Amino acid sequence: MKVERLSPALGAVIHGLSLTDLTDSQVNELDQLLDHHGVLFFRDQQLEPGSLLRLAARFGKPTPYPFVQGLDDYPEVIEVIKEPEDRINFGGVWHSDTAYLDKPAMGALLYAVEVPETGGDTLFADASLAYQALSPGLQKLLSGLTAINTSDKAAISATRPGQPKRGLSAAHPVIRTHPRNGRKILFVDRAHTTHFSGWTIEESTPLLEQLFDVIERPEHGCRFHWTPGSLAFWDNRRCQHYPLNDYHGERRRMLRVSLAGELPV
Repeated sequence: MKVERLSPALGAVIHGLSLTDLTDSQVNELDQLLDHHGVLFFRDQQLEPGSLLRLAARFGKPTPYPFVQGLDDYPEVIEVIKEPEDRINFGGVWHSDTAYLDKPAMGALLYAVEVPETGGDTLFADASLAYQALSPGLQKLLSGLTAINTSDKAAISATRPGQPKRGLSAAHPVIRTHPRNGRKILFVDRAHTTHFSGWTIEESTPLLEQLFDVIERPEHGCRFHWTPGSLAFWDNRRCQHYPLNDYHGERRRMLRVSLAGELPV
């Protein structure tokens, strides 16, 4: 197994492994690498829904996704498809998955089945580096705040055309502590966070916009170019992601499994 760092901030491409035939020691090593790099990438894998689900179950508890119906035989596996005639891509805004749940997802695995000839990359950002970039004074202010996160904020609802609003909402500390490594994480995101508890939306918006911008700085992230058979596995507690919508007229089909959150934030 060879580990190739994708950027100074986060992300590593893992070479020399078949994900359908991992030993327990390799699973443990990948788990440690995920903790270190935040998101792991693999290429040239041969996966189908069943094997993807079995792979995910070795790292956590697969769980249905709130907004997309899973496959008939594998309800925890969803298809994320953009057809050539579509103009909107699902989830096309910076976000942390299911921040509107009391127990947000621990992580997710996304596997490329069909990809456009060019475009369709995914950006990832390290929200722990974003926290470190804040001044001590701002860190202290934020440590006492709670943020409200909703499934129906306009930024993310616009990427789900035709889907009904769900009214899901959860309050989480603005500064989250990673349960495994103790890192401090800036836990707000552009897609779901509406305001701070006890503040109005008008009062909250300027500071939230500043925080979103810090998280999304290029130096805090990495960019992954998909090819058929590629897989990304990210730590959703630490990472945010943004699928680029720059491939109109081409088809993109992905398979995805979410891993349930272990504990409330």
